[in-house]
Amino acid sequence: MSEDVNVDVEYLTRVEGHGNIKVDVEDGNIEKCEWQVVETPRFFESMVVDKPWTDLHHITSRICGICSMAHQFASLKATENALGIELSEQDELLRRLGYHGEQIQSHILHVGYLALPDLLNKQSVLPLASSHTEEVKTVIRLHRLGNELSKTIGGRDTHQQRLIPGGFSKIPSESELEQLKEKLESSFDDLDACVEFLEGLASELPDFERETEFISITADDEYAFYDGNLDSTDTGTEKIENYKEYTNEYIVPQSTAKYTKHNRESYMVGALARLNNNYEQLHPKAKEVAERFNLEPVCHNPFMNNVAQVVESVHCIEDSIKLIDELLDRGLESQPEYKNPEAELSEGRGVGVVEAPRGLLIHDYTYNSDGNCTEANCVIPTNQNHGNIQKDMEDMVPQILDKPEDEIELNLEMLVRAYDPCISCSTHYLDVEFVD
Repeated sequence: MSEDVNVDVEYLTRVEGHGNIKVDVEDGNIEKCEWQVVETPRFFESMVVDKPWTDLHHITSRICGICSMAHQFASLKATENALGIELSEQDELLRRLGYHGEQIQSHILHVGYLALPDLLNKQSVLPLASSHTEEVKTVIRLHRLGNELSKTIGGRDTHQQRLIPGGFSKIPSESELEQLKEKLESSFDDLDACVEFLEGLASELPDFERETEFISITADDEYAFYDGNLDSTDTGTEKIENYKEYTNEYIVPQSTAKYTKHNRESYMVGALARLNNNYEQLHPKAKEVAERFNLEPVCHNPFMNNVAQVVESVHCIEDSIKLIDELLDRGLESQPEYKNPEAELSEGRGVGVVEAPRGLLIHDYTYNSDGNCTEANCVIPTNQNHGNIQKDMEDMVPQILDKPEDEIELNLEMLVRAYDPCISCSTHYLDVEFVD
């Protein structure tokens, strides 16, 4: 065991936002072990107050440039629930389809560009463009496919402008859906190549487990991304409206983002949590990929979150083809060239929940009779994962103190990156009390 260790990672790389890793060991005693979130807080919950119901989803999509559609969908669902706006079956199918695009592009971005260099002992993806050219090209094609799917449904690949309360301002044509289906069907060779490459590197994933609680949404008839009830591996299911009984946000000294806890000191959200809670709803091809990595519920190795992201990418492509077939078989119902949102305004509160790529995302709005927001609350996936990262780190450090200091540092960096944190998203709110 190393008697003295000093790990001081300031502004961890290959994550979104700013976070530090601090570990001090003196004479074999762990004096400090902290995951520090130092990102400047942003105030989106205040930004939307007094804004009209037609604007909130466009504002909140700017919380993140990677999962902007997730924020839009959670926002739209909260507004629609608050104001009693109904969605047609066609629009719901289109939303689910578009949402798969964001899952694919975000998962492939993380696994291919941010996590993969660790498994190949590289500092970034740039050297891999020379050493693993074909593999990088495969990642780029799959990432581009996810972007194209989001763009076809939402109008562009980030901060989509076609999404409105009650549906879409503009919908794709049947020919666009047919072209998209062809590209999705052609992607399986790239998916297989990606899976095979990652399978060959699976032994590089640290063998670390810490039993924890996993929370996601779940549904009986589908692998839940867009709709469902809250589900915990510890306590079972709960209605979405009671989300505060699950999230229980609190403040810690080393973080500008709130932490959360439910049945234990921390819990995990994200791809691994969804897989643990919804494994039986995976499409057969996705389940085959999981089996190749011996990934089955309940898995407590956080590093397998990266594998779960690949499994979900396969599922999303399979399900996207199924959704397109359903839409084409139904025939697209026409709508005006540009459709404006409509609602009968009244006071109301609504909660919208979706599974963002990084996990459970909640928007909660209250509106007055003029349709202006009077109060908002957003609970972010990474917000919910910070506590679990901290507890994993506390458990992992004693197990790896026999390694050289640079390996300890790498293992801790890989641990944080395994969660695919969006740190900026999580520093969304701060209470300030002025004292005379």
